[in-house]
Amino acid sequence: MEIDLDVLSNLISKRTDKIEQSVAGTGYLPRTVIGVGTYLLDNEGDIDLLTAKQKVTFDRFIKPLLEG
Repeated sequence: MEIDLDVLSNLISKRTDKIEQSVAGTGYLPRTVIGVGTYLLDNEGDIDLLTAKQKVTFDRFIKPLLEG
């Protein structure tokens, strides 16, 4: 999957309310999702560098918000 880094940057800097809504009631913290997003930005969107737990966080929270 090719990640649009501009969209990702916008998500984690200006649309944190969407992240908070998506994690509500799941036991995940918004800062965890933001951290994974920041890590992806720092590494030019290379999903292959994510750990297994980070990949789950990406697939569950970030990916749907980027696609939607």
